[in-house]
Formats: sequence, C-alpha cells, structure tokens
Amino acid sequence: MAGAVESEQVERVIGAAKRCCERWGRAKTTVDDIATEAGVSRATVYRLFPGGRDNLFEAMRQRETEDFFVALSQTLAGATSFEDLLVRAVVNATRALREDEHLRLMLATEPGEVVHELTVHGLPVILRVATDFLTPWFDPYIDDARSAELAELLSRLVISYFLAPSTHYDLADPASAASFIAQFITPAFDGQPVGR
Repeated sequence: MAGAVESEQVERVIGAAKRCCERWGRAKTTVDDIATEAGVSRATVYRLFPGGRDNLFEAMRQRETEDFFVALSQTLAGATSFEDLLVRAVVNATRALREDEHLRLMLATEPGEVVHELTVHGLPVILRVATDFLTPWFDPYIDDARSAELAELLSRLVISYFLAPSTHYDLADPASAASFIAQFITPAFDGQPVGR
C-alpha cells in the first residue's frame, strides 16, 4: 500500500513540475512552487526526489522521453515492411514533437534550455530510450548492432530536423520522409533496398 501511495505522489509531483515549468519556465520554477502545485510538502518532494529540483527535472525528462517512445511504438504496430516501419517512425516522431504543447510552451519561454535538453544534456537519455524501444522493431530486418545504430541515427535526425526544419524534406510528411529514407537511410544499411 505504501508503494502505491508513493508511486501516486511521484506521478503527482512530476505532473506539477511540468505544469510549473510551462507556467514560469524551468529556471524560475522552485521546489516550493512544485510542492504547492502538487499539494504535497516540500519535504515530500525531497523525499521522493533526493537532490531536489535537479533530480526531479531529470525524472520528468526521463518520463517524457519514455512516454514519447511508448506512444511511438503504438504507431509502429501496423507497419507492413521495413521501409514502412522507418517512415512511420520518422513521421510520427516528427509530428509528436511538433504537436507537443509542453515542448511548444518551453520553446517559447526558454528556447536555449530546450535546445540544450534535446541536444547536449538530454540527448544521452533520448538515445538510450530510443534504442531500447526501437531496436526490437528493427531486429526482424537487421542485426542488433545495426538496429541500435539505426535507432540512434533516426533519433538524431528527427531532433535535428525538428529544431532546424529543412526546405528540402518535411519529415512529418509520409511521401517526403519516404523519399528521404530511400535516398539516405537505405544505402547506409547494407546498401540494400529497405524492406528486403
């Protein structure tokens, strides 16, 4: 029973931290703000997240990344070929980033922080979670090492094109993404047509 209460509190505090960051920005959000928003004491926040704000924000980042890839995995279930799988992964990941209201608010209030989170500080977490979630989808088509390499490549690609959109390819558009994959991804993986 105690574990269920603590788990519920963790969820409540993470949700409160997200709302506070959207309202005031990450730099201005305090542990007191989060505790008040969550309806818990400051001591509870520190008990749940030893180290305070930094550990809480790290947990929030990990949760958002995991939720992102769980949702993405659901869109991959209907893929009919390797090429279809890659197109679905790129298109749906790009659309999810563009449609993420929390991300949009954070980009508006703290663009430098968001870029840092998606590139420097948060990238290792993103790549680790992407590899964990995407590798099993790629394994039927390519070996484990290549699957991990592909998961990393696609993650970096989607983030890059999200932060700096291309005038040549729109990775949220299935036809454009398919063209990109056929031209640049397929040759990099065994030089064989994707969907072998």
